[in-house]
Amino acid sequence: MIFRIWRGWTKSAGGADAYEALLQTKILPEFQGIDGHEGAYVLRRRVEGGVEFMVLTMFDSMDAVRAFAGADPGVANISPEARALLSDFEKEAAHYETVVRPA
Repeated sequence: MIFRIWRGWTKSAGGADAYEALLQTKILPEFQGIDGHEGAYVLRRRVEGGVEFMVLTMFDSMDAVRAFAGADPGVANISPEARALLSDFEKEAAHYETVVRPA
């Protein structure tokens, strides 16, 4: 399994709530239609100057990641609606291969 990890930030709790709602109602449901998508976790924490999100998406292969992200899977794939809510975001996503899983 491949974990794709990416972070974004909002400047306010209200912006964070709006981004979280967008994830839950539109973005994450769209992921379910991608062949090889295995789920996602969204983590949220308050940081100095706002709220940080870490998004972990799981895929069964790098081919599945490319189906989501495009030919260059390292480039962040951010919708225009999400860009409007985020004050900053990582321009690249990191990919990790699972080497140990709990039994």
